[in-house]
Amino acid sequence: MAESINGAPTTDQLPVVVIGAGPIGLAAAAHLVERGLYPLVLEAGPTAGSAVREWSHVRLFSTWAELVDPAAEKLLAPTGWVRPDASTYPTGGDWAEYYLQPLADVLGDKVRYGTAVRGVARAGRDRVVDAGRDEQPFTVHVETSDGREERLTARAVIDASGTWTTPSPMGADGLPALGEKGAAGRVSYRVPDLDDPAVRARYAGRRTAVVGSGASAFTALALLADLAAEAPGTHAVWVLRRGIGATTYGGGEADQLPARGALGLRAKAAVEAGHASAITGFRTRAVSCDGDRLVLESDDGRRTDPIDEVIVLTGFRPDLSFLSELRLGLDERLQAPTALAPLIDPNVHSCGTVYPHGVNELSHPERDVYLVGMKSYGRAPTFLAMTGYEQVRSVTAAIAGDQEAAERVELTLPETGVCGGAGLFDEPQNAEQSGGGCCAAPTTLQIGIGAPAATSGGC
Repeated sequence: MAESINGAPTTDQLPVVVIGAGPIGLAAAAHLVERGLYPLVLEAGPTAGSAVREWSHVRLFSTWAELVDPAAEKLLAPTGWVRPDASTYPTGGDWAEYYLQPLADVLGDKVRYGTAVRGVARAGRDRVVDAGRDEQPFTVHVETSDGREERLTARAVIDASGTWTTPSPMGADGLPALGEKGAAGRVSYRVPDLDDPAVRARYAGRRTAVVGSGASAFTALALLADLAAEAPGTHAVWVLRRGIGATTYGGGEADQLPARGALGLRAKAAVEAGHASAITGFRTRAVSCDGDRLVLESDDGRRTDPIDEVIVLTGFRPDLSFLSELRLGLDERLQAPTALAPLIDPNVHSCGTVYPHGVNELSHPERDVYLVGMKSYGRAPTFLAMTGYEQVRSVTAAIAGDQEAAERVELTLPETGVCGGAGLFDEPQNAEQSGGGCCAAPTTLQIGIGAPAATSGGC
């Protein structure tokens, strides 16, 4: 493309902006480097994998063999980096310390920390304007940690910012339950780190409602059951929108991700041992106070017995606010790219049917902008790190002009072999045939949930 009137670089000389220095964002950068393109990774946090570090205490379902991107490993090799034992399961902290940070260090000044993206647009074009749109580079508006505003220019944008900062609320209709915000001091949206003395004291000897039916809820139930063995009076109240059936606890021994299957079995053991009690068919509409304790109220008028704390683990949703001037093609239900959504829709999806996908499923009406990683799945909970690595391999090939490589499939994913679809169909009487247990079980980036717990408010 021609230079602008002031002699600015041509569009194809500009960097590819990657939003987020997590596993998928850094993998995208490694693939861009391999392709001879210049990445500029913008990370809002102070370190590589800042979001991953917030669930550093949680162990992943995937082994090291599945958590290292091939292009990233090539980039790291000259430094003497050696992948940890491929058969072991790291924690989030391990992943960040032993892989993500070394990878970011190799990328050097191609990664900028403390840089939050506030908006992305076409240069000189809002989302309404057609004329000359595809010929314009992108402008990326950022805010640094010291409050400075900048405007960067990019040839393409890869949004790997994830969904960590936007956990779904307690309300069954997708909105915060009445009183949820007022009870903020008693509500957390993350798997508790019970090795932290302050967190441990918060739940020890108390009744805690765990709202959710995926792997994060399984993790919380298992941890609280372990705590109950040491702190009498500790009890979990498991709040489910559906009933308990054969698939409630996931794939068990049939899950080809063994650690995920084992986690579901631990949650089942917690219920059977009496450390957790389940309330089924409960769609939360309100949180109210009973003295200094809380009570959850359902749409059908039921109320829980008084509880002390609530852990809400109901999934994530993407933050699309800073992409509002771009023309995205998103599914009206999942907020995932239109062509990808049918492959991952938990209303109909069977775990074993999500096949590897790339540029064709991730493209939008706005050329050269891609949502990848967890964010590409919108509100669907089935993401694997390996899926994200294949996504960015394909997308970066397309940006480089190698369409053959972009459309080639280079990944085979594990199947659970136990799902039948309808993962969000939550009629309690249909729990047996819903098949939603393992489909709703998140992996890798979705093991830990949500924003930091609030420190004020409540009854």
